Amino acid sequence: MTQTRQLQIGPHTVWPPVVLAPMAGITNAPFRTLCREFAAGVGWEAQGGAPRTAAAVGKGLFVSEMITTRALVERDAKTMRLVHFDSSEQPRSIQLYGVDPVTVGKAVRMIVEEDLADHIDLNFGCPVPKVTRKGGGSALPYKRHLLRAILREAVTGAGELPVTMKMRKGIDDDHLTYLDAGRIAVEEGVTAIALHGRTAAQHYGGTADWEAIARLKEAVPEIPVLGNGDIWCAEDAVRMVRETGCDGVVVGRGCLGRPWLFGDLVAAFEGTAAPATPTLRQVAAVMRRHAELLAEWLEDEERGVIDFRKHVAWYTKGFSIGSEMRKRLAITSSLDELDALMSDLELDQKWPAGADGPRGRTSGRNRVVLPDGWLDDPYEHASVGEGAEMDTSGG
Repeated sequence: MTQTRQLQIGPHTVWPPVVLAPMAGITNAPFRTLCREFAAGVGWEAQGGAPRTAAAVGKGLFVSEMITTRALVERDAKTMRLVHFDSSEQPRSIQLYGVDPVTVGKAVRMIVEEDLADHIDLNFGCPVPKVTRKGGGSALPYKRHLLRAILREAVTGAGELPVTMKMRKGIDDDHLTYLDAGRIAVEEGVTAIALHGRTAAQHYGGTADWEAIARLKEAVPEIPVLGNGDIWCAEDAVRMVRETGCDGVVVGRGCLGRPWLFGDLVAAFEGTAAPATPTLRQVAAVMRRHAELLAEWLEDEERGVIDFRKHVAWYTKGFSIGSEMRKRLAITSSLDELDALMSDLELDQKWPAGADGPRGRTSGRNRVVLPDGWLDDPYEHASVGEGAEMDTSGG
């Protein structure tokens, strides 16, 4: 069964209804390029060559890494690099992290006045301690009035630009926030909501609660609801839409080392034949292109290849290459070195059984680190403490 409804994010029609989740250190311009090319059907042809302008006709929505509002307002050099989009990226989507309504408002107005993006997503889902201990990310929706103030500043400052938000179920099973947060979002003019079906306490462990996605859709029928969590293949995405009634899906860890998943998703939602699974030779070509794009983007080959290292285990999962070769691939520092190592692989290996499934962080956490007294009263007019606004972007 395929989904036929188009996803509408303000003036932007998204088909298929698939969104690349913002991931710190991952969804930079090079990775977005790869994902867009596969969605556009030119991914495999583009490997080993120059970037293809055909990616401009790519399908889906591809969001930047997390941008910290304070860093953006202060024009931090790394942040300004992260908010630069290729001319072929349409619409341009930025995810913002902020905990102070005033700073969020300034950042949003800066985006509008300087034409930095066409869509703004707000992060209320990050579960990492350095974020939640300051009242940010998945901790923030517990303070209903603070959430409302941030959304109001963002929507007001954005003008005609659509504002969406991504969140989790809540802090833990005893402090669920997603239904209240959903109603507040509707009341403040948010265009769409994405829900990761886990609490902050779960981190990335356990199983995502797709029933919560269905309940949120029932609670906020006025706007699109997107589901996130445990989408490891295209069939998972179609099943989530069918079982929850959500309007689209957000894909995060499922595309780590699998940018071609977006081609599979297009085929699944359009009801066409699924692309063939790649051989190790094809995967190696994508790896090489990914490293090269990072080197070009960072204007430094060594930095680009070093940044690529974290992707090696994801790309090679399931293939027979040996632990020693994996280690060697993960310490490369030049494209020539990467080429030499990959030429020694048995490149004609077919796609291995069990290569799909969980990748990236999977551990859970039993306790969420929060500011002192954070859980005392969900309706107090909370404000953020000194230093709560992080000064760097990208995680």
